[in-house]
Amino acid sequence: MALQQKGMHGTWGSRWTFIMAATGSAVGLGNMWKFPYIAGSNGGGAFVLVYLGCILLVGIPVMMAEVILGRHGRKSPINSMRDIVVESAAHRHWAHVGWLGVLAGVLILSFYTVIAGWALSYIFEVGSGELRGVSGDSAGAVFARLLDDPSRLIFWQTVFLALCVGVVMGGVKKGLGVAVEVLMPLLFVMLLLLLGFSYFKGNFDAAVSFLFRFNLDQLTWRGVLEAMGHAFFTLSIGMGAIMAYGAYMPQRANMGKTILMVAFLDTAVAIVSGLIIFSIVFATEGLEPSAGPGLMFISLPVAFGNMPGGLLIGAIFFVLVSIAAWSSAISLLEPCVAWFVETKNMGRFRANLVLAGFVWLLGLGTVFSFNIWADYKLFGFTFFDGLDFLTANIMLPISGLLIALFVGFVMNKKAVDSEMLGANPSLETLWRFTVRYVAPVAIGAVFIMGVYDKFFS
Repeated sequence: MALQQKGMHGTWGSRWTFIMAATGSAVGLGNMWKFPYIAGSNGGGAFVLVYLGCILLVGIPVMMAEVILGRHGRKSPINSMRDIVVESAAHRHWAHVGWLGVLAGVLILSFYTVIAGWALSYIFEVGSGELRGVSGDSAGAVFARLLDDPSRLIFWQTVFLALCVGVVMGGVKKGLGVAVEVLMPLLFVMLLLLLGFSYFKGNFDAAVSFLFRFNLDQLTWRGVLEAMGHAFFTLSIGMGAIMAYGAYMPQRANMGKTILMVAFLDTAVAIVSGLIIFSIVFATEGLEPSAGPGLMFISLPVAFGNMPGGLLIGAIFFVLVSIAAWSSAISLLEPCVAWFVETKNMGRFRANLVLAGFVWLLGLGTVFSFNIWADYKLFGFTFFDGLDFLTANIMLPISGLLIALFVGFVMNKKAVDSEMLGANPSLETLWRFTVRYVAPVAIGAVFIMGVYDKFFS
């Protein structure tokens, strides 16, 4: 049985609230600006098929392992790992897995708040009408002016971080629970609204062809590894968020069905986002699909500014992006706040202010990476590039790998079985095999590829 049936932070009101919370954590900027492009560039439907296989064989098994740790420990990731390591009579160094995930989450949050601030800024940039009829060069100049202005970046970073703190201060039920029960349905409604607009006003056929044409010739082994990597990262694995949310999961909720639903919703959002974005991009003459900030803050504003009703739809789109970023960011704030409450005897108000102050200060390094520190690099990295590489290519793969190995080989088997109660025995056996052997090999390959690409390619 669990170390405790209910932690000091309480539990989600229902299984559905956990699904919304975990989906909110998983759905973020990567769904909007990375998945659609890498799918279209790596064989379309062939890539999507491989990606879905990777979700089933890598993403879901490791996500279940992380939720098992959280629900069994019923505390912050740091303290859950400490207690479970003691219960399993494992080496004390395994407890560092909790610290690694929470630290990675805090580092990611420091630059995520800055980038999410860009999306908040563009709600007003697009909605004001200033981008009406804008060209690619003009849209690029607008984005460059934003990045060149530290005071504007700091303002929007502060606004976004304040929104996150306002939610997490409310606790599990009154803060996080209420937020995800409002934000996620709103996100789904806005997605459907934008999908309808893109179907009638955009080049929907071109978007479908770009995303789903089954072109095996374009799918390389590197594309397969890219699918594997995105399947791992898209579910917010290894950064403490899912373990913390698992700690608030109702004990009787079926683990397998719940995680499958989260994975399905996360994938659906990525695919629908791709259809929306590329329908709009392909409807505008002269625009080509791209990835990253260039797609979100240059190509799309050009498209929105040159189509009937586009500015209103553009503002709605950036509200959607901001909601997706908000729901992800609160999940990165919560694990460390929970640790402060448990270990330092702080109230949630003080814990949030202490952590938010640290995140805000660290985020200034990212702000300055785009302007006054842009020419200062260490080993070829700006401050932002270094944090991004450290977390995405080093910390998260190692954290996910250790979670899989710990739950698969080290954690007390009776404890694991108690959390998997009600699961189909054959599926549980398959899950145990994948989390022990398939997922670690896949994560190791992604880790090696990330390091090799940066330093040796």
